[in-house]
Amino acid sequence: MYEHPKLRAFTNTLDALFREVDDFLEEEWGAVYALHPNRPARGATGNPEMDGLFEVAADFSPGIGSRQGRGYIVSFRAATLESIPPEQFEFLMEEAAHLVGVKLPRFFPGRDLRVVRDGKRFKIVGDFSLGEV
Repeated sequence: MYEHPKLRAFTNTLDALFREVDDFLEEEWGAVYALHPNRPARGATGNPEMDGLFEVAADFSPGIGSRQGRGYIVSFRAATLESIPPEQFEFLMEEAAHLVGVKLPRFFPGRDLRVVRDGKRFKIVGDFSLGEV
């Protein structure tokens, strides 16, 4: 499948941002809950989405039914069998969204991108243009 080179570059940059956020959360909070027995330990794979306690990723949404419109959902999951109190999960999700928002200008300088609340989740919205071809 063909992928526009500028879209690939955007996606790679977004992935790098999310790797930093995942790394911070693992460092700060990764020992708070027991890792799911089927989940590889942190650093065991080449992709932090696939190992460690947390998975922080961006999932594109066309924004149908959303007041915020299209954007990238900040997807946050914790791989544990332990029960995480809702307020603790909300705190961790907010921490992830905050870190994404703080890092956006460094990873995407000159682009109007920001993190907003969209229902129960957070979303990156703004300028996703790929520029001139």
